[in-house]
Amino acid sequence: MSRSSIDLTAFFKLSYGLYIVSAGVGEKKSGCVVNTVTQVTAVPERLAVTVNKDNYTCELIQQSGFFVATVLTQDAGMDLIGLFGFRSGRDEDKFSQVDEAVDGNGMPYVLNHAAALFSCKVCQTVDLGTHLMFIGDVTEARHLADGEVLTYAYYHAVKKGGTPKNAPSYKGEETAAPKEEPASDKKTVWRCTICGYLAEMEELPADFICPICKKDASFFVKV
Repeated sequence: MSRSSIDLTAFFKLSYGLYIVSAGVGEKKSGCVVNTVTQVTAVPERLAVTVNKDNYTCELIQQSGFFVATVLTQDAGMDLIGLFGFRSGRDEDKFSQVDEAVDGNGMPYVLNHAAALFSCKVCQTVDLGTHLMFIGDVTEARHLADGEVLTYAYYHAVKKGGTPKNAPSYKGEETAAPKEEPASDKKTVWRCTICGYLAEMEELPADFICPICKKDASFFVKV
């Protein structure tokens, strides 16, 4: 079967949630946004999460043997998603910029816009090539807040967010989130091709830095 028979936009119809998965070892800690948290068995209670091998979070899960998955609420802002979805924990301390707590396994997790948390001990790791799937026994599960949870479809359609290249659901720039139409007053809009951030201005300064993913002006296109 040829690649031409695969419509990559069809994958956007699959239903996903959006989560922050985090882990830590000693003073090192990090987390990343994923849409790959799934309950795989009810007895025992087990979750699976798939994380890119290049992610710092993946490295910390391997070292610690634990991870935390927090379910994001629909009102989570692009600042939080940008911090954990498009920036690396190797370059900055993400947790210094949010409210955090530690679970019973000593793993850090984000309190901001968290609807629920699942603490897991890794019981199996599956190598998927570019990603590792961690299957974990749930050691703690808690309801943290009410409200609608954030789905991947809502993130694309309403928040106009993009998909990090390390995500298993990344489809390439040609199938990124729908572009925001320019405002009715015909103001110029520039869109970050990495995270989808929209900047409304006539000319984008050469030294402009995306406030979400921290990429420079060369990553922006006029829409």
